[in-house]
Amino acid sequence: MQKIKNLLLYISAFIPMYFLIIIKIILDIINDNLSFNVLNTSMCISMLLLIILGIIGVIWAIRFNKDKKINIIVLEKNNTTDQHFLGYFSLFVLFALSFELEKVSEACVFVLILFMVGIVYLNNKLFYINPFLNILGFNFYDIKFKMENDEKIKTAKIFFRGEIELNKKYEVDLKNINFSFLEIREK
Repeated sequence: MQKIKNLLLYISAFIPMYFLIIIKIILDIINDNLSFNVLNTSMCISMLLLIILGIIGVIWAIRFNKDKKINIIVLEKNNTTDQHFLGYFSLFVLFALSFELEKVSEACVFVLILFMVGIVYLNNKLFYINPFLNILGFNFYDIKFKMENDEKIKTAKIFFRGEIELNKKYEVDLKNINFSFLEIREK
């Protein structure tokens, strides 16, 4: 079940790109630059399905995991959202603007590139590289924290909406250790 969840989270990272591809195809068809054929139709349907699966993955990761609640005090934080987002932006531009997905050869290359990136993404647990979550308002942080009743300092990679304040107590819902996603609510 965890592998399915991780795959859906990988798919969600590309939701903005899927949306751009659909818009590109539709605009090309409207402007008579493309004909409405089987490949274009199947590409649009595939992109819509991937968007739906990605949204399901994000909702599953954020709302429907079994929570383990812990109390922590954040000692250090480093917002690293920008370090991860721009790498994906180049992939979006490559696929959405450069590739002519109405050609079977380029559609096949598109699928192979997504497959290869997916293998690296899943094997290295790179779930924190997710521009869709950033678009939804989440920032990515590397934090150092200690548990409320423990002096041992630990580190975590988390997504959080808003700005984390230092030396403040937070109640943390640990959603998925492998996904490195923590939702922090002020206590």
